[in-house]
Amino acid sequence: MTQPFSSEFARRSFMQAGALAGTAALAGCASAGGTMPGATAKTPFTVPQVTIPIVGSDEVFPVRRIYCIGRNYAAHAREMGSDPTREPPFFFQKPTDAIQFVPSGAVAAHPYPPLTKNYHYEAELVAALHKGGRDIPVSQALEHVYGYTLGLDMTRRDLQRAMGDEKKPWEIGKSFDRSAPIGALHKLAQTGHFTKGNIWLKVNGQTKQNADLNQMIWSVAEQISRLSQAFELFPGDIIYSGTPENVGPVVRGDVIEMHIDGLPNLSVRIV
Repeated sequence: MTQPFSSEFARRSFMQAGALAGTAALAGCASAGGTMPGATAKTPFTVPQVTIPIVGSDEVFPVRRIYCIGRNYAAHAREMGSDPTREPPFFFQKPTDAIQFVPSGAVAAHPYPPLTKNYHYEAELVAALHKGGRDIPVSQALEHVYGYTLGLDMTRRDLQRAMGDEKKPWEIGKSFDRSAPIGALHKLAQTGHFTKGNIWLKVNGQTKQNADLNQMIWSVAEQISRLSQAFELFPGDIIYSGTPENVGPVVRGDVIEMHIDGLPNLSVRIV
């Protein structure tokens, strides 16, 4: 005949079950999407994965985060009221759905955003990572780069400045819809690393920005290393590496053309 459980045994069994449930819940919180390990997740709707086409491949690059470095060319730092000899690097982020893919050879329609009357261009080299980590040494940082492309960090300058003057976060000036036009990604084997080369931007055929990538205050390797001190980096992260001087406004009807030596030009029309 089976003996009944004692009250003490029952109490211990209940506590063990609760502990296991708590451990599983914690593990679930740490897993992707907050689901229990091994469980099949169901969602009430689908959120599209943001990707960038990879040149010469039928694959696409999945974007996890967009990091941007501010004031990374000395002349631009000075035009923004900063001293480039004293300021350490600083970073901000854009949401992944800020990306607007611009095919090579096309002039993509880029919408003039709401709320602003001072809409600015910023031409930038973009590095894409296929490896992550924390506290990455500068000497190993470039091993994490999968490829490069070029992009625009479009900025609602009036909103950015107004929020800065009020000592408030200025995401509204940087992190809005389609604020990150970007070209297709070129694998490292196709381009090598970009440490020098002309970077320019024209508006309606008139040169506005013109510099060399070797004028960056913080190189791509240094940016990766510094970022990894503040954040754990992961495959799929991309880094907008800063813009030269002479950022300025555009209006509806203007055509922006951007160039980096070794990459196809990127063009958008403001609509």
